[in-house]
Amino acid sequence: MALTQPTIKLNDGRAIPQLGFGVWQVPKDGAAAAVGSAIAAGYRSIDTAAIYGNEVGVGEAIKASSVPRDQLFVTTKLWNDRHDHDVALKAFDSSLGRLGLGYVDLYLIHWPVPSVGAYVQAWKALIKLRQDGRAKSIGVSNFNPDHLQRIIDETGVVPAVNQVELHPRFQQRGLRQFHAEKGIATESWSPLGQGQFLEDAAIGAIARKYGKTPAQVIIRWHLDNGLIAIPKSVTPSRIAENLAVFDFHLDADDLAKIATLDDAKGRIGPKPEAF
Repeated sequence: MALTQPTIKLNDGRAIPQLGFGVWQVPKDGAAAAVGSAIAAGYRSIDTAAIYGNEVGVGEAIKASSVPRDQLFVTTKLWNDRHDHDVALKAFDSSLGRLGLGYVDLYLIHWPVPSVGAYVQAWKALIKLRQDGRAKSIGVSNFNPDHLQRIIDETGVVPAVNQVELHPRFQQRGLRQFHAEKGIATESWSPLGQGQFLEDAAIGAIARKYGKTPAQVIIRWHLDNGLIAIPKSVTPSRIAENLAVFDFHLDADDLAKIATLDDAKGRIGPKPEAF
């Protein structure tokens, strides 16, 4: 049974579920089972990428599900060595083929790779895919403000989403403000910080206050800040637990305490300007 979940309205008029299921590092032979568990638990947004190697499993789970395709929101991504315009279009075809779908709901440029400098060409390819209706919404991932400004200036098309590393230890306030000014939705990857601060005392105290787990508090923090979050797990009980966050809200005191956890050195993944 699907849960009533909040959505975020995108700048193209479409809406994305605010809480989705990520499959980064989910093995290809375990993806169908994990995504199947997620859909059964009530998730309606699934986030994958060509480089994850598990698009086939994601597609198998979608096909096996009784949930109609138009009730699912599927995201995949263009990898770094496919930024040439025509190559990007072929890469998208390959992703669709592996997924076994006629369209995706959101297609993202995975990284800007500024050292190559072809991400504007990739963005033009995504614009064509949206015009053709094969990618309903288009966006980017791991783009800094200068990368975003360049594609906006050169094409006039503002990404619907920028998916970036974001968690209580790395809150990206400056980037989020830039997104707000441009009308770009912020989506958090590794929203739990890969579990590195689930033992944090402040998070633990808030969890006890609500009778929730630290992971549930962190996910709620994303939602209460207007962010889209895509936690990942392969354990059915944890998959369900991560979704059980719609029966409470953090108060101003909770949010203030978590705000103090931000650390300029809190990044876990690569720097977009160098990767």
